Amino acid sequence: MHDITFYYDPISPYAYLAFERLPEALMGHSVQLRYKPVLFAALLKANGQLGPAEIAGKRDWTYRQVSWLAHHHGVPLDLPAAHPFNPLALLRLGLAAATDDAPGETNRYVTGQLFHHVWRGGQSATDATRLGALQALLQDHMAQRHKPWPDAQWPDSETVKQRLRANTDEALALGLFGVPALVVNGHVFWGFDALPMLRAYLDGDAWFASGAWDVAARLPAGVARR
Repeated sequence: MHDITFYYDPISPYAYLAFERLPEALMGHSVQLRYKPVLFAALLKANGQLGPAEIAGKRDWTYRQVSWLAHHHGVPLDLPAAHPFNPLALLRLGLAAATDDAPGETNRYVTGQLFHHVWRGGQSATDATRLGALQALLQDHMAQRHKPWPDAQWPDSETVKQRLRANTDEALALGLFGVPALVVNGHVFWGFDALPMLRAYLDGDAWFASGAWDVAARLPAGVARR
């Protein structure tokens, strides 16, 4: 069995697309899949980067490309009313619905609800009424699983905030620089377009035992811009 961790932020349309296509990419393999929300902005800041939606020109291309990718792969996708936005409320909602045995993880149902809140319907991701409805939905989900929402685990609690910080710090310690990032056996697969590469790894493609993976990390830089 392969243990795979999916690091994501619902602000990312590429993470949404990867989430939707993961079952197909992993089909036929025995896997333990863990979903861990992280603050994408913190990864960008730590690496001195801007997000795609923060760069003129690239912003327009990003929305065009993800819309086409969704069309091409048969994934429902509606651009939200505004993007980018502050995803903290969504990230904390997800982690508030985590269980005691996996406090830093969201199950697939909760993860899907976070993504659908943003990328389906074309509405505001930060609208207070919609966030309230999502919280009620997640609370009901927990109640159905006989795990009521503890008082110390509300989205704005220190417990939940610390979970998000811990996940983000973990991602940074692994050298992650963006989302989605899938980590298996110390190998990092970044981006929606890395799903075929991940599948090849799981299938035992000989390329991964050839040394090519490690060679890439040893390539010297010819120049460094400052």
